[in-house]
Amino acid sequence: MPVAIITGASKGLGRGLAEALAARGWDLVLDARTAEVLQETAARLGPYGTRVRALPGDVTDARHRAELVAAAGRLGGVDLLVSNASALGAEPLVRLDGLPLEGLRRALEVNVVAALGLVQEALPLLRAAATGTVITISSDAAAEPYETWGGYGASKAALDHLAAVLGEEEPGLRVWAVDPGDMATDLYAAAVPGDDDPRPDPASVVPAFLRLLDERPASGRYAAPSLLVEGR
Repeated sequence: MPVAIITGASKGLGRGLAEALAARGWDLVLDARTAEVLQETAARLGPYGTRVRALPGDVTDARHRAELVAAAGRLGGVDLLVSNASALGAEPLVRLDGLPLEGLRRALEVNVVAALGLVQEALPLLRAAATGTVITISSDAAAEPYETWGGYGASKAALDHLAAVLGEEEPGLRVWAVDPGDMATDLYAAAVPGDDDPRPDPASVVPAFLRLLDERPASGRYAAPSLLVEGR
């Protein structure tokens, strides 16, 4: 069975991807910071009959990243790595003139440095896989200048560029930076508290990711809403 590592897998998009892959028979290594919530997510996957390893921890910890890859190796390798764990830099978001530099450092450490560190740790197994794939979760804030989203957007823009370069350097892999679009997630609620405009459930964009896995287009940046419209 193929094996996926998914970070930030306890809620939202990460959990939705985990459920969809488990339904397809994938074995999974799941990461999140909150052990109790992560275990609840792992328990939800029990009926699918796949092997699930839930490892709570912080992706900025090199030892934790090594544990994730080692767990995947024991399951058979790494066919897919999804870097979904994210940090905002400030909660709620603030303008750049008030953005704590330590918060920006945290966003860069989680969203960029840790993501690259996990790729580096997993590369030997990804290269050995028949369909080795890396998915980094982007944001429209990486490409558009939205007020108060500067720190988070900058970190996601940096992640987009790393993904683009990785795709050039590793032609045997597929490397996709995917902008999932607006979603009703805890991250968004923390970013803009009090915004009660309805947003799509994260599960609604999961078919876009499955389409990428099925069709395996060239490495690059993709917008989930466009994939969903084109797939109709």
